[in-house]
Amino acid sequence: MVRKVFFSFHYDRDVHRVVQVRNSWLIRAKGEAPPFYDKAEFEEAKRRAGGIEQWIEDQMKGTSVTVVLFGAETYDREWVRHEVKRSYQLGKGMLAIDIHNVRHPQKGADIQGRNPLSYFEIDRGGRKVPLSSLYQQYDWIRDDGYTNMASWIETAARSAGK
Repeated sequence: MVRKVFFSFHYDRDVHRVVQVRNSWLIRAKGEAPPFYDKAEFEEAKRRAGGIEQWIEDQMKGTSVTVVLFGAETYDREWVRHEVKRSYQLGKGMLAIDIHNVRHPQKGADIQGRNPLSYFEIDRGGRKVPLSSLYQQYDWIRDDGYTNMASWIETAARSAGK
């Protein structure tokens, strides 16, 4: 099944790593893995002076899963936090993928950052539970994201009933 996916990430620091991850299915042999389509066009977001919140809402429409691609500074990004919160509120499937070891063409690997899903807690039976304990986290390199991301996305969608 083809999934429309929203990718959340820190643009300035991680865009080179993110492009490698987001485009990983493009270089496969036809039929080797189910494709996923990123509905967000991050280049457009960079050009818009205002209305980022509405832009995010528009980009999330029709998606079933949010994939949080996180690096060294993603945890502290206001709009990533907004995207995670809205994805949870909208009942989307979610997963987090650590991309710090994806090599930047000039800078190489980066330092590891915190999972942005751990920023939010929800009440479960009187206990505060971080979102990071409810959704899967993977490491792009260690967990072979190239081979496995399509199945991770499908698992997240099914877990959310999508």
